[in-house]
Amino acid sequence: MPKSRLEAFADGVFAIAATLLTLNLTVTEGHPLGGELLRIWPSYVAYAITFTTIGIIWVNHHLVMHQIARVDRLFQVLNVLFLMVIAFIPFPTRLLALYITTGDAQAAALAYG
Repeated sequence: MPKSRLEAFADGVFAIAATLLTLNLTVTEGHPLGGELLRIWPSYVAYAITFTTIGIIWVNHHLVMHQIARVDRLFQVLNVLFLMVIAFIPFPTRLLALYITTGDAQAAALAYG
């Protein structure tokens, strides 16, 4: 497999993971919008931290790929496993955003990492 295919796949996974983070930014219908926007402040914080983290990992992945001339099967498998972790990131982010102001904040923070 050409290295460029692996890079394109990785870019897609990073882009989708970053985009999925916005699904955590929801408001309850039927309530005043201003209050709802203030109520979900933990979601904004989780979004900003996680988007920045994904961005940093993406830049580092790009730098690593730039140093590699060709990829073998083992590298492909390891890279796919790495990307599986990246694709999972929106889930613990959602848990953190939902539970950080509740009694389950410690469990949410532990799940987030």
